[in-house]
Amino acid sequence: MEEPKKSPKLKRRVSLFALTVYGVGNILGAGIYALIGEVLGKTGNLSWLAFVLASITGALTGLSYAELSAMFPKSAAEFVYTEEAFKKRSLSFILGWIIIFSGILSAATVALAFGGYLADLINVPSIFVIISYSILLVIALSIINSLGIKTSTRTNIIFTLIEVSGLIIIIILGFFGKREPNYFVLPSGASFAAILSSVALIFFAYIGFEDIANIAEEVKEPQKNIPKAIIYSIIITTILYCITAISVISILPYGDIADSDAPLNEVAAEVLGPGGGIIMSFIALFATANTVLIMLIVTSRMMYGMARDKALPEKLSKISPEFRTPTTAVVLTMCFTLIPILFGDISVVAHATVFGVLINFILVNISLLALRKKKPDIERPFKLKPSIKGFPVIALLGSIICIALLFTFNWYVILIQIIIIICGIVVFYAMKSKIDTKSIGKIKS
Repeated sequence: MEEPKKSPKLKRRVSLFALTVYGVGNILGAGIYALIGEVLGKTGNLSWLAFVLASITGALTGLSYAELSAMFPKSAAEFVYTEEAFKKRSLSFILGWIIIFSGILSAATVALAFGGYLADLINVPSIFVIISYSILLVIALSIINSLGIKTSTRTNIIFTLIEVSGLIIIIILGFFGKREPNYFVLPSGASFAAILSSVALIFFAYIGFEDIANIAEEVKEPQKNIPKAIIYSIIITTILYCITAISVISILPYGDIADSDAPLNEVAAEVLGPGGGIIMSFIALFATANTVLIMLIVTSRMMYGMARDKALPEKLSKISPEFRTPTTAVVLTMCFTLIPILFGDISVVAHATVFGVLINFILVNISLLALRKKKPDIERPFKLKPSIKGFPVIALLGSIICIALLFTFNWYVILIQIIIIICGIVVFYAMKSKIDTKSIGKIKS
């Protein structure tokens, strides 16, 4: 009797170095190029401290990911964690749905930012041109995504190095700054509460480390390398953020760039002239493109992982024998990302996706707490400490902080996320005939 032909699997091609760069590129993103002006406006010369505190806040959840990713090195990471912890398919599906929706909207939003930067550089800032460039970017990066994780990570490494070079330029220029500010004072009339309010803002500049876990099935020695990459990427980005903040105020007073849409452009132009601003705008193109690439990779792997475990139609789990990528999921991710781009401005909806990321973080932390109680003897290649009677204190703190951050959003942002969740519930029950709506026990290898 002829043996059934085995379907191809994702191939482990990502090294620790490539994975760390992947994490750094996703955390940095394009946000810091615009975000730092608002942070300086609130915290002034003490902005570096706000970045340190925000990194500690992000690291609490990052360490939970480190333990869980070493235990379950699978694509669709968060879906797997909640499935293992609670055995409730509807809950894990909704979490996966939120992450897929967040990835699509984030990719579309940043693609539009790319189109805006490019349109400004060529001095043709029409909405038609911006949308056209955004669409071309998503198609091009989806082709790279489909060619294999090795091609994708090599592209990511190049883009990340260019992205980091922008911050290094600012850091070097800081040594030539003529100002000698006091780095330990807040703006006039501000209190330490300004630092704490900035932490909530900066926290979102650290979102991205969680996406490391979603390419677990393509990582070499995932039990060792995923926790290391999460920790290394948070440390590297924290150092870059803090030194950049110090360098900026060594060049210009914080008040001069607090309301700027492109604060680092102004800082570079102050020392290098108009050409400095053009250089930073050019680098921002790579920063935005890198973020879009990573979002497309992560979203397609979430679709693939959920389909593999029968929470989405099986066709989405098909792997290309030649490139070892989930081709159907890659194409579907591209198509769904192109739709919101056509609207031209989805910033409010995209902001609601950050709210969804916090829900994701809360459930990941709670999953770790549940698994420590339900499966105390399972192998943990990386174990989070300190623990009190096996109870991970850091995961609890991460949950509490993420819950607190939910209350920093406007009511309409919360409403949009509620609508997204309701749509997910409708889709879950509408697809009953094509998926397994009951937990299937242990996630298969």
